[in-house]
Amino acid sequence: MLKIAWSPEYVLPLPPNHRFPMSKYEVLPQQLLYEGTLTTSNFFAPNPVDEVLISLAHEQAYWHKLKTLSLSPQEIRRTGFPLTEALVNRELLIMQGTVECARQALENGVAMNIAGGTHHAFTNRGEGFCLLNDIAIAAHYLLHHDLVKRILVVDLDVHQGNGTAQIFRDDDRVFTFSMHGANNYPLIKESSDLDIGLPDRTDDNFYLKTLDINLKNLIDQVEPEFIFFQSGVDILATDKLGKLAVTREGCKQRDRIVLETARRNRIPLVASMGGGYSDDFRDIIEAHANTYRLAQEIFF
Repeated sequence: MLKIAWSPEYVLPLPPNHRFPMSKYEVLPQQLLYEGTLTTSNFFAPNPVDEVLISLAHEQAYWHKLKTLSLSPQEIRRTGFPLTEALVNRELLIMQGTVECARQALENGVAMNIAGGTHHAFTNRGEGFCLLNDIAIAAHYLLHHDLVKRILVVDLDVHQGNGTAQIFRDDDRVFTFSMHGANNYPLIKESSDLDIGLPDRTDDNFYLKTLDINLKNLIDQVEPEFIFFQSGVDILATDKLGKLAVTREGCKQRDRIVLETARRNRIPLVASMGGGYSDDFRDIIEAHANTYRLAQEIFF
C-alpha cells in the first residue's frame, strides 16, 4: 500500500498575500480522497522528529537558535516565514514524515510526503521557505542505521537544491542531482554532484529528453540503493516564480520517468512535494496530484 505522510498541522495561517501557498497541503489530500485515488488508510500522521536525527544533518548551534526562536531578524527574513513555535513544530512533523516514508519505501518500494522537499536548508541556516532539510535528515537516518550505502537525490524543483548540495558536499555516499532553472533562485548556486541549469522557457521536449538521458546514466554510474525525489511543480509554464515552459502533461511525464525508473530498477523511492506557485491554484493541485496518481498506478 502507498503510504503518505500528512498532518493537519502541515497547514498554518500565514499573513495575507504571503506568496507561499500553504493551502495546498490541505486541498491536495482532499482531492486525492475525493477522486478515489487514495483512501484514509493510505495516510499516516508523523510524530515530531528526534533531535538526534536533526543533529546528523544540521549544526547544533543552528538547531538551538531555531527551537528557542532566537534567530536574528536577518536569518528570519532569509527563511521567508515569520518565525513561530507552531512553524518549528510543523517542521519537526515534516522531517519525521520523510524519515518514516524512508522506512515505508524500504518495505513497499515507494512512499510520499505531502510536504517536505525543503532543499534550501543548509547545515547552519534556513532560507527559501526551508528551515530544516527533510531529504538530508532522512538520508542520514538511512545511512546511520546501515539500511543503505548509496543514495541518489533527484531534485527536479525549478530552484537548485543548494542546501542539500552543501550538506552532502563532502559525503560520497549521497549523490546530489539537481536539474533547475539556470537563471532562477538562488542567485549564487552551490555545487551538486551533477547540476543541469536549464535556460528560460525550456519546453517539454527538451526537459524530458534531458532528464531521461541523465537519469539513466546516473542509475548506471551511481548504482543507488535509494532515491529521494524532490518533485516540485514550479517547473510549470504557469508558475509565477519558475521561468520554464513545461506543461502540466510534461510535468506528469517527468514524474513518470522518475517513478518508472525506480520501479524498473527496484530502487526504493521517497517523494517530497516541493514548490509550486502558479496563479491558478488548480494548476498546482493537479500537477502535484499527478505525482500521487502515478505512484499508485506504477507501484500498486
